[in-house]
Amino acid sequence: MASRSHRSSSSGRRRTALVSAAVAVVVALAAALIVAFGPDHETDAVDSTAATAVAGAPGTPTPTAQEPKPTSASPSASARTSSPKATASTASPRPSTAPASHPARKVSASASLTGRIKPGVSYDGVATFYDVGNGDGACLYGPTSDVMTAAMNHTDYETSKACGAYIRVQAGSGASVTVRITNECPLPCAPGQLDLSPQAFAKLAAPVQGRIPITWSLLSPSTSDTVSIRYKTGSSRYWCGVQAIGHRNPLARLEVETASGWKELPRTDYNYFLSEQGSGCGGAIRITDIYGEQLEINGIGVKPDVVQPTRVQFAQH
Repeated sequence: MASRSHRSSSSGRRRTALVSAAVAVVVALAAALIVAFGPDHETDAVDSTAATAVAGAPGTPTPTAQEPKPTSASPSASARTSSPKATASTASPRPSTAPASHPARKVSASASLTGRIKPGVSYDGVATFYDVGNGDGACLYGPTSDVMTAAMNHTDYETSKACGAYIRVQAGSGASVTVRITNECPLPCAPGQLDLSPQAFAKLAAPVQGRIPITWSLLSPSTSDTVSIRYKTGSSRYWCGVQAIGHRNPLARLEVETASGWKELPRTDYNYFLSEQGSGCGGAIRITDIYGEQLEINGIGVKPDVVQPTRVQFAQH
């Protein structure tokens, strides 16, 4: 009995297990069919495929994954290079301040030797006249019978640098005269103003006018004169003042030869070059005009207030 009952119980449990397994298989198969043919299946399949593509190709950029390109405001080399050109092309046109209608004047290599009065430049001003007396003036050339002289205004006189310059003066009427600068017209004489001898003024206008507008420019005239040298009163080998007279072109500097070489002497407003320690007094002298030409003069002794002629003269320009 016991063994039979045991057999009957085991066989019933096996049948129950088989039925349960079969039901589970049917349920699982039905669920799979529902999922396979459900409405969301296509979308899920696309999403799954896209995810697989991104994961499988990590180096392939998508449009949303690209880095933004630099804008024109970024400090790139191309932006810095193109910026000035863009500015130039978009700038509003304005008239040039340079006098384009006038050709540029060629600057001489000796331009640094010139002062306020430069070759080839026309200056505007006014002309007046004064009683020149014996013809002497601030340049200390001494009395002269030459009546075609003028005093240069204080500004353009420039510490006697204008002394000895030949100036062509022209009035509005077209009349002109050439004068030599022998004096200074002190303030309030304005820049550009010339105070002429009465005889020179009369060649431009009637003296009754007293004051007329003019233009003037520097000349390098023809002349048969040569340069002379004069030592100032009181000069010796221990202190001296040296002056050049009769030079065709304005002087830029005067030098004396010393044991250590050429020494440039400072210029005074009374048109002498001073060696206050006596260096070079009585030795060789070298003068340079505003065009850069140099003349060396030897054999001039220290003879105070004596005009000593030479055989040299600057070239005409």
